[in-house]
Amino acid sequence: MAELNSANNKLSSREQRDLDIEIQFLEGVVRRDRRYVEALQLLGDDYTRRGRFKDGLQVDRRLARLCPEDPLVHYNLACSFSLTEEFRKSAHALRKAIQRGYRDFDHLRRDSDLEPLRQTDLYAAIEQEIAELETETD
Repeated sequence: MAELNSANNKLSSREQRDLDIEIQFLEGVVRRDRRYVEALQLLGDDYTRRGRFKDGLQVDRRLARLCPEDPLVHYNLACSFSLTEEFRKSAHALRKAIQRGYRDFDHLRRDSDLEPLRQTDLYAAIEQEIAELETETD
């Protein structure tokens, strides 16, 4: 994946090392308490920043089971599916996020994690749904 290399290239070697230490710490915390949502969220973000997209996806799937009504959890799951090139699952998770109240559409349109999904035909339908929601609130 091209994203894997670009994610790592954005971090200096010191930042990578610090991130690896934080990941190890959070992995230990999550081993002790598998339902610690805040630690899981941090761990998932760190995995993604480090280019460990499949690990981030596993965390986001766990969070979706723990917090099924949280729109941000489903948004992050959509990002993980996009980064792992599971576009149908990404589109489905993004729709769930929107159905549950995710409304930061400006961020959604700029988020580099969703760029792979935006390159597919699946995204055009989602963008149309977003446009309809935006006209309803104007």
